[in-house]
Amino acid sequence: MDTFRHGDLVFDVRDSGPADGEPVVLLHGFPQDAGAFDRLSPALHQAGLRTLAPDQRGYSPGARPTGRSAYRLRAVVDDVLALLDAAGLPSAHVVGHDWGGIAAWALAAWHPWRVRTLTALSVPHPAAMTQALGHSDQAVRSAYVGFFQLPAVPEAALLAGQGALLRRTLGQGGLPADLVDRYVDRMRRPGALTAALNWYRALPLSGGAPVGPVSVPTLHVWGAQDPYLGRAATEATAAFVTAAYALEVLEETGHWIPELATERTAELITAHVRTAGPPRG
Repeated sequence: MDTFRHGDLVFDVRDSGPADGEPVVLLHGFPQDAGAFDRLSPALHQAGLRTLAPDQRGYSPGARPTGRSAYRLRAVVDDVLALLDAAGLPSAHVVGHDWGGIAAWALAAWHPWRVRTLTALSVPHPAAMTQALGHSDQAVRSAYVGFFQLPAVPEAALLAGQGALLRRTLGQGGLPADLVDRYVDRMRRPGALTAALNWYRALPLSGGAPVGPVSVPTLHVWGAQDPYLGRAATEATAAFVTAAYALEVLEETGHWIPELATERTAELITAHVRTAGPPRG
């Protein structure tokens, strides 16, 4: 399966690994694409797992609606449900990083019967994040979120000088040069960065759909060197999971866990998947 359809939108997806393996959906964040998991997926395949990694809404050229309202969290989660349906999967293990992690938390909270296990990379439970904004340094760490919600200005700033600011930001975070070039090149294509930023711009529109407690087995992996996501929200996350929960702290890793802690992350995901019982439904 190279593409799947959700309504009028057509999504690119990398479906690879053993066809009869336990299915693992990999959801990327900003400003990445499914290529964020290119180094991780082969290790999962060697463990007998099948991976489905879509270029999410706004990142797939055929799934780039205009206007911020099209990027509400409910719409993003419905895209993942459409992927599962297209693949004929009643449920799957779900791994999400950055914005993909937020989508994964919401999917597990709203549709637990479709999620066998949840692995959240970097991003804490959204309610824990909200809690931490009021009593830690998380508000300072998240200051860029407000900037990204402005119209037009973020695009101009990030893409000036052939994407110099975006390139520098990613490079300072430790991403290898080849991945920096890949992500910046994609964001420079017409409409791509605006679509990606619309995930942030839709935040004020998603208040009526809170993400509640998660009742599926959950693994949270956090890099202690992450400049964007602090310890307070990470440690508060356990209170919002009612099933088995484990936190793994990668002391020497920053935000870009799929790319920079590939081997350890693959080991953790594989072990987590194997703790799950028979598929639901």
